Amino acid sequence: MRHGKKFNHLGRKSAHRKAMLSNMACSLIEHKRINTTEAKAKALRKFVEPLITKSKDDTTHNRRVVFSYLRNKFAVTELFKDVSVKVGDRPGGYTRIIKLGNRQGDNAPMAMIELVDYNELYNPKGEKAKKTTRRSRRGGKKATAPAADVQTSQEEE
Repeated sequence: MRHGKKFNHLGRKSAHRKAMLSNMACSLIEHKRINTTEAKAKALRKFVEPLITKSKDDTTHNRRVVFSYLRNKFAVTELFKDVSVKVGDRPGGYTRIIKLGNRQGDNAPMAMIELVDYNELYNPKGEKAKKTTRRSRRGGKKATAPAADVQTSQEEE
C-alpha cells in the first residue's frame, strides 16, 4: 500500500527519477518551456519551483544547494542571472502547465510546462506601461490646465 506517499514515483527507481527531473529542470531553465507528459510536468513543477525560490537570493550557499539538484553549471548560471531577475517580485507560482491533448502513439496525456514570466502572449511587455499611465479620477495637473485656458479665452472675448 502507498498510504502517505506524497509524490509521484513515475514508475522509476529513485536515482533514475532524480536524474530525469534534474535533466528536465535544466531543459526548462534553458528553453523556458518544454513538452512532456502531464505526470512528469506536475512532478517537475514540485522539483523546480523551490529551486527558483532559492535563486532569488544569490548567495554561495544557495548556488551550491541548487547545483546539487541540477548538476549543470550553465543551468545554474542561467537560473541565477536571468530567471531570478525576472521573477524577483513574484511570490510563487513560477511555472504554468498547459494541457495539450493525448500523444499519437500511446494516447498518453501531454502537457507543456513553461516559466510564467517568459510567455509574451499572456504577459505582453506593454502591460507595465499601461499601468504607469493611469491617472486618478479626481484629476491632477491635466484637469487644472484646461480650466485656465477656458478662463483666458473668456477674458479675450
